[in-house]
Amino acid sequence: MHEQRVTRAYLTELFVSITVYAVLLVGSILIARPMADSLLRTVLLLLPMLGFALMIRAIVRHVARIDEYLRRRLLESTGIAFAITGALTFSYGFLETAGFPRLSMFSVWMVMGASWGLVNLVRGWSGR
Repeated sequence: MHEQRVTRAYLTELFVSITVYAVLLVGSILIARPMADSLLRTVLLLLPMLGFALMIRAIVRHVARIDEYLRRRLLESTGIAFAITGALTFSYGFLETAGFPRLSMFSVWMVMGASWGLVNLVRGWSGR
């Protein structure tokens, strides 16, 4: 029962923060991209990070609410995913010196998410 309440609270907070992020992202793109370079444009382009900050808050609150076993599993999975991400992005840095195209920093976040998902899939399969 407690686990369901914790999960429901987390998903609600996360959904709200993702919605805030998406609305601010669309708004900042529509309003700030056509603007001339200025401090206001920079601030508007960074505005979606408020939604991102709310996502971080939801995750921190979730970690504080879950039990020790789930917290440990989450920490282990995240640590493994960080290590994979570090290895892949560091390796690609060497490839860039060999002439491969430079990638946006946004790609690191995608690699991190994919690594974390893969780690959780493998750990789920091996845990059965």
